[in-house]
Amino acid sequence: MARQISAQQLARMLGPWRGAADRLDEALAAAVRDLVDAALLPEATTLPPQRQLATTLGVSRGTVSAAYDALVAADYAVARQGSGTQLHRRHAGEVPGGGRLFSLAAGGEAQVDLSSGALPASDLVADAWAATTAHDLAPYLPADGYFPAGLPPLRTAIARQLTAEGHPTEPGQLLITSGAQQAVWLIAHTLLSHGDRIAVEDPTYRGALEAFTGAGLALTGVRTTSAGIDADQLRALRRRGHTALYCQPAVHNPTGRILGPQARRALGALVDELGLLAVEDCSSRDLVLSGGPCPARGLGGLVDPDRLVTVGSTSKLFWGGIRVGWIRAAEPLVRKLTQAKKAVDLSTSLLDQMLLLDLMRHLDRARALRNAMLRERLDAAHAQLKAVFPDWRWENPQGGTGLWVDTGLNAVELDARARTVGIKLAPGPTFSVYDGFTTYLRLPVRHDAGQLATALVVLRDLVAGRR
Repeated sequence: MARQISAQQLARMLGPWRGAADRLDEALAAAVRDLVDAALLPEATTLPPQRQLATTLGVSRGTVSAAYDALVAADYAVARQGSGTQLHRRHAGEVPGGGRLFSLAAGGEAQVDLSSGALPASDLVADAWAATTAHDLAPYLPADGYFPAGLPPLRTAIARQLTAEGHPTEPGQLLITSGAQQAVWLIAHTLLSHGDRIAVEDPTYRGALEAFTGAGLALTGVRTTSAGIDADQLRALRRRGHTALYCQPAVHNPTGRILGPQARRALGALVDELGLLAVEDCSSRDLVLSGGPCPARGLGGLVDPDRLVTVGSTSKLFWGGIRVGWIRAAEPLVRKLTQAKKAVDLSTSLLDQMLLLDLMRHLDRARALRNAMLRERLDAAHAQLKAVFPDWRWENPQGGTGLWVDTGLNAVELDARARTVGIKLAPGPTFSVYDGFTTYLRLPVRHDAGQLATALVVLRDLVAGRR
């Protein structure tokens, strides 16, 4: 069955495509062929209407038309009267998803990457790595090195930490994963089934949207404000057969909001009332920039523990290069998830787990260092944005690594144009079930003041037509 890919989705997947050939139409056709050959476009996909793609990419319709003709001539696509241009079945593979994580791919094209909120390594990481010695490894070397549910001392340490923070936890309620992204993927593919209906906040974390879409789940976005989720809409979705909710009460990505105590209690009561499986992503809970406790609190103790699944990570706090996350859930669910994880990677890296175990002894210091850095960078970003783009609007984030900015412009088009001058952006539709929030950007604040200021001036020149 043919599927339509939107101009916004294809633009995300194409990335910086213009340098692939001398002519724009040849470069565009070559970039689409690369996606097809890599099985990154689903079988029999119908390409976007020419005019829409041309507008999104900032090129003429003739350029897109010539590119489509080239794809047909090379037998990568067929042109059907009244149905558009469709990728040829014998070429197209299938890797499900909406291209939301393509901006995270490494590459040397971008001079300034404003598409990712990932942070550099904490100053504590190098010291912890140096402190990990052969003596630390000695007890594990005679064994095979596989701990499918996670290194026992690390599970114990995380359980103690969660308990101390008011969420009583036993080691058996924890599964150590290879990052929070794998945790969400495992939940999507193990605790939910193809075709299940799941409600998600809109906007929300783009990696979760990719994981849920790839698992064949039916996603519905729920309106969310600083006061919390739209309870009436969620009740209506439950009546329509939705069985699960994915939410981020403890530092929301991309908005940076943190649910207050009253809103969290209301959400917990609503989840119990509706009998939903609650999947709460607390990956950014350590990054608290204003008010409230640190780490930010989730739904622990507010929801029936048999229906609460919590995702955690220390990548934001310490470093994304340490691929360790965790899932906290009822023990029967943890056992089920562990069996599924073994089929994926057998076990999370033992060395990464040992490094994290050492770093956990310095949690308070790590939080203080990280949040002080983010507050400083956030203040600088506020000042620079107000100076360069006084008409742009944003909420002051309570946590996280970025600003959710309403530019008043078509952010997807701005991203496509910015890539031509070496700047990568994260447009709002990337974070939306419906490709909504078309005027929004998620801007990271991790860059030093000079680098961000330079990038903003370049963007201003683009908007003004001076580039």
